[in-house]
Amino acid sequence: MAELFQWASFAGREAALFMISMIPLIELRGAVILGAALQMPWYTVLVISVLGNLLPIPFILLFIKRILYMLKRFPAFGPFIRWYEERLVKHSRKITDLSFWALVVFVGIPLPGTGAWTGAGIAALLNMRLRYAFPAIAIGVLLAGLIMTAAAYGTIGVLQFLVR
Repeated sequence: MAELFQWASFAGREAALFMISMIPLIELRGAVILGAALQMPWYTVLVISVLGNLLPIPFILLFIKRILYMLKRFPAFGPFIRWYEERLVKHSRKITDLSFWALVVFVGIPLPGTGAWTGAGIAALLNMRLRYAFPAIAIGVLLAGLIMTAAAYGTIGVLQFLVR
């Protein structure tokens, strides 16, 4: 990740952090840790990471189904994508009423395999409308950002800033 940050830092640390927070799997979680390691102010890191993580989400929500449809045609991806879609559809009936808050929690709890990219893919496959899915993902990203910032900078450091 350090090499990626150095490559992206041609435009400045903030721009590099913004770009890194948009990358799948790294997302906000990695960007916050990197910002803390670089001793950037936590509030700057939080805002940049949240905005960077949210930027690709509307595009994922709008286009992921078409991309998956195209990938299904390749023998290497087809079986996995069909299995994944069938599994989501099967379980979607159980969580239809809770889908907004389930998506918030899924995106907001910083665990491996969760995050805005995965949440957007699930929302698209569950046919959630953009106007419901994006706010749920945004709340989840903000929640994850607050959790990661408190973990990376220490709860005391964040609270001391807020008390000033």
